[in-house]
Amino acid sequence: MSALILVAEDDENQAELVRRYLEQDHHRVMVVHDGRRALDVVRAREPALVVLDLMLPGLSGLDVCRALRADSDVLVLMLTARSTEDDLLHGLGLGADDYMTKPFSPRELVARVRTLLRRRPDVRAAPLLRVGPIVVDPVRHEVTVRGTPVECTPGEFGLLEVLAEQVDRVFTREQLLERMHGIDSYLTTRTIDTHVKNLRRKIETNHRAPQHLVTVYGIGYKLTAGSGAA
Repeated sequence: MSALILVAEDDENQAELVRRYLEQDHHRVMVVHDGRRALDVVRAREPALVVLDLMLPGLSGLDVCRALRADSDVLVLMLTARSTEDDLLHGLGLGADDYMTKPFSPRELVARVRTLLRRRPDVRAAPLLRVGPIVVDPVRHEVTVRGTPVECTPGEFGLLEVLAEQVDRVFTREQLLERMHGIDSYLTTRTIDTHVKNLRRKIETNHRAPQHLVTVYGIGYKLTAGSGAA
């Protein structure tokens, strides 16, 4: 089962490791590094599962879990360096669905995620991604612009999906390749430019003056609901 998963972890290296393993298991992953942002993302994007670190800045993982359980049934896999029975019971008592202590095996984490998702076949595995007039359906691999279907190659769809997952975030070409194909990809950054050129002809009103798939000079690309310079 492919799902949208939020990783809330303040250690950026740890978060990146978890993200890579989950993406290798074909999940779509968003990452945040503080508790308040985690709550905002869950409420805006409705992920199927949250990998939630206990020791988050701003708002602790326990507080995040408590707030989530007040208005959401999202699956929660809690991570913590603590290993006492009291901490375990506290996390589970707040409504966490599972619990892992650090250090942990990324492969075991992926296995735990699979198990949780199988227990909840009713979760929204991959909600629609809406960016202005553009709608990306990760389940059906469909794209529409103002309600009109748009035919995309697998590469074009993969690029658009990655960009739509984090609206207004600027990605370098290398980051896009990694998220689309993994770190062992034989493809080059020129492939990204080709996909962008083709997508602009399909999703923009005027592909010579793109308003959604925007170039950020010297860095890379972003997808935005509003206007931007090409």
